[in-house]
Amino acid sequence: MRDRLLQLLTATDSFVSGQEISTKLGISRTAVWKHIEELRKNGYELEAVPRKGYRLTHAPDLASADEIKASLHTEHFGSSIVYKKKVTSTQEVAHELARNEAEEGTVVVAETQYKGKGRMNREWHSPSGTGLWFSLIVRPDIIPQKAPQLTLMTAVAVTEGVMEATGIQAQIKWPNDILIDGKKIAGILTEMQSEPDRVQAIIIGIGLNINQQVEHFPEELLPKATSLALENDGVTYQRAVVISAILKRLEQWYLHYLQHGFKEVRERWESLAVTIGRQIKATTMKETVSGVAEGITEDGVLLLKKQDGTIEYIYSADID
Repeated sequence: MRDRLLQLLTATDSFVSGQEISTKLGISRTAVWKHIEELRKNGYELEAVPRKGYRLTHAPDLASADEIKASLHTEHFGSSIVYKKKVTSTQEVAHELARNEAEEGTVVVAETQYKGKGRMNREWHSPSGTGLWFSLIVRPDIIPQKAPQLTLMTAVAVTEGVMEATGIQAQIKWPNDILIDGKKIAGILTEMQSEPDRVQAIIIGIGLNINQQVEHFPEELLPKATSLALENDGVTYQRAVVISAILKRLEQWYLHYLQHGFKEVRERWESLAVTIGRQIKATTMKETVSGVAEGITEDGVLLLKKQDGTIEYIYSADID
């Protein structure tokens, strides 16, 4: 109910009468007052004037279920949101929910993670109240071999969602990093629950640095990590608005992918990729290979053209 109340209050700069809220939400005037008081306890500032009603004057930067749903424009993604103050990682929570038949589109979001997960079991730094740390459960009817395509699809959606919400143009670094001017603002981790011939669930984890200032980053991360705020002269953003934009783009691309396949996802990914057409070094578990990144295959494998003209297929590597 509170997310619907927030939608009413944030849709206008004017007062909304208690009677209008009561009618539209189908609750009593007393219930309206109780919900208003709950919003105030959570840091919302509201002006109340007799015979005029209520007007929202300040909204805290929360990534709670109520706040996200108030700005969300999707059919399914985010219809169920599990909000936690602190978790080991949103991936762990989402995996457990998926095993217990959570519906497709369920989102797990946390204010902080103390064991945030990145690719190759690396730790993801997740300071409280500054970024978005969330996981999405999807259940596509695809074979397990196609699951890596969803990592690339997600990179496109995150990049477009950030642009829509903030006006900041980011770029993609293969396979799962989102960059601004060479510094990382986001990472993507996709994990699968499957049988040999079909996917049961894919858990898409996203970590996005939004309002961090310099002091929020460990010293060793400063040369290679940044936030949306740092890239825009310290301007901060409402995290709920950013996640809502990302979920909208994710749902659009996901439905398009299920209906039309990977072709247009790949084309859009390549148009946003900082990697393509550049001389790079790919460090795998066994060796380091140099060459020009030519593009990606239908399976999301990076094509690296070496100096002798041969093509190396890169399945997993660190790119420099």
